[in-house]
Amino acid sequence: MSTLIDAQVAEIRQQLTGADPLDILRFIAAEFAGKAAFSTSFGLEDQVITHLIFAHNLPIEVFTLDTGRNFQETYSTWSKTVLKYGKTIRAYYPHQDEVAALVERQGPNGFYESVDTRKACCHVRKVEPLSRALTGKAAWVTGIRAEQSANRTGMHAVEWDANYQLFKVNPLLDWTWEQTWAFVREYSIPHNPLHMQGFVSIGCAPCTRAVKPGEDFRAGRWWWEDQSAKECGLHATAAVVPTATLEGH
Repeated sequence: MSTLIDAQVAEIRQQLTGADPLDILRFIAAEFAGKAAFSTSFGLEDQVITHLIFAHNLPIEVFTLDTGRNFQETYSTWSKTVLKYGKTIRAYYPHQDEVAALVERQGPNGFYESVDTRKACCHVRKVEPLSRALTGKAAWVTGIRAEQSANRTGMHAVEWDANYQLFKVNPLLDWTWEQTWAFVREYSIPHNPLHMQGFVSIGCAPCTRAVKPGEDFRAGRWWWEDQSAKECGLHATAAVVPTATLEGH
């Protein structure tokens, strides 16, 4: 990462010291006017951020990656969200020819065979569409929370994402699961009913199950794999952390 980017990340972190999620989003909307986007998968964290963006009319594009393998409950949450706020959520889909080639190569459920085949599916259905969604953007807002996984514990509220060459912003990074639920209830935010059935992290239907008591937050994702491989590729590589970090971040 260049010295200039290093300095920009440090400066933004300093300006946002002590800021709450709404303050962070307002800052990002102003700092990256017309070039900030938020990716939602309609999980609890994402619904909080969507509420903050829509309820306060922040000029941040909200988009989702429709993999074609989502739960019906996820689509219902999507519909309820659009109806509640009267706003547009843009959808990005995998290329039809790439899906066809994937299925021809490894079958409709080939992702169960190995980590490589699963990641191949994730790439076609999620990673490539995300690359298109982020084209031309300068800031990417996510619903990542530090307690979700060991990989995310070392993340920061504002980072430089070397993969997509933009600023990655995680407004809820320090929030707990309980804190997130409290906010959803307080503002009557639409939420995925699967959360009430033990689902914590919700992805594609074939690759997500409910979490058992005492299990890790990410245990329900790709549960047949080794516990060390729990990312789909969207956040698999930790963003580059600048040398000039601020205490407390």
